Amino acid sequence: MAADSRFHAVAGPLPLARIAQAGEVTVPEGAGDRLFRGVATLQAAGPEEISFLDARRWLPGLKESRAGAVVIAPENLHAVPDGMIPLVSPMPVLAFARIAALLHPPPAPDGTRHPTAVVGEGALIGEGCEIGPYAVVEDGAVLGPRCIVGPYAHIGRNVVFGAECRILSHVTVTHCIAGDRVTLNPGCRIGSEGFGFATTPRGEHVTVPQLGRVILGDGVEVGANACIDRGSGNDTVLGPGTRLDNLVMLGHNVRTGRGNVIVAQAGIAGSTALGDYVVVAAQVGINGHVTIGDKVRIGAQAGVMSDVPAGMEVVGTPAIPVREAMRSFAAMRKLGQSKAAKAAQEKTSD
Repeated sequence: MAADSRFHAVAGPLPLARIAQAGEVTVPEGAGDRLFRGVATLQAAGPEEISFLDARRWLPGLKESRAGAVVIAPENLHAVPDGMIPLVSPMPVLAFARIAALLHPPPAPDGTRHPTAVVGEGALIGEGCEIGPYAVVEDGAVLGPRCIVGPYAHIGRNVVFGAECRILSHVTVTHCIAGDRVTLNPGCRIGSEGFGFATTPRGEHVTVPQLGRVILGDGVEVGANACIDRGSGNDTVLGPGTRLDNLVMLGHNVRTGRGNVIVAQAGIAGSTALGDYVVVAAQVGINGHVTIGDKVRIGAQAGVMSDVPAGMEVVGTPAIPVREAMRSFAAMRKLGQSKAAKAAQEKTSD
C-alpha cells in the first residue's frame, strides 16, 4: 500500500527530474517535469506514485499496476506498460530506496526540549537537538547538532554522540562513544555490564569489573530491543555502517568491521571479531573468541564454533560450508528413506 501520511512524512509533489537525480536513474526525454507525491507497491500505486520491480516473477503485477512510474532494470524494460514511465537502474532496489527517502524523509529534529526532560548542567547539547518527554541526559554527555532524543530515553554520564543521531524511545546508553548519524531504535540497551565473572572453588560467581566502552561508528543502526555489552577491558566496537536487527545480542569485546548485517535474534559471544561486510542471518549463535573473515555469510540458525575464513558461506550446527552441508542433508534424507523402505518391506513380508 501507499505510505499513510498520518505516520510518514510526504515531501511531494516533486518533479521527476529531481526524483531521478536522487535515485540515480534515467528518465525518458520530456518526462522530467511530471510531479509525483510518493512511492507504493505495484498493487497499490496510483498515477502520482512510483513503484519498483526487482525480479521477473513480479512481471505479471507490473502489467496490472496503475503506477505512474516504475524503477526497473534494463533487462525488464520491455515489460513496462504504455503510459507508465520507466526509471532505469541496474540496481532497482537501491534506486527505489533513495527515491523513497526523498519523498518520505524521516522526521527532522524540531529543536525543542520538552519541559519534563532532565538535562544535566554539564551536558553539551548541539544546535537544533530535540529532546522528548521524560528523557534523561546526564551530566557530561554530549549530543552533536540535530540529534533526536525520544521519550523516556536515558543517555548516561559522559556518553558522546555525533551529529544527526536518533536515540529513540526507552533507549538506554552508557559507556558509549558514537559517531554521526547513529540510530538506536526503541528499547535497545547499549553499554550494559558484560557477562564476565570468575567462579570460586565453592561455586560462587564473582563479577569481573567491565571497564571497557562501546564504540559505534558513523551510520550504525541498532534495532529495537537489541543489546550491546560494553567491553571488559578492550572496547566493544561496531564498524561504520553496521546494521543490527531487532533482538540481537553482542557480548563484551565483540568487534565488527564495516557494513556488517546481523539479523534478528542472533547472538555473538564475547571477544569475537567479524571482518568487513559479514552477513549473520537470524538466530545464529557464534562462539566466543572466534574470528569471522571478510564477506562471510552465515545461514539462519547456524552454530559457529570456530573461525570462518573470508568469503565463505556456512550453515548448520556446527556450521560447515554450504555445499558440504547440502551433501550431508541429502545423505541423511536418503538414509531416512532407505530405513522407511526397509521397514515397509519387512512389514509386507510378514
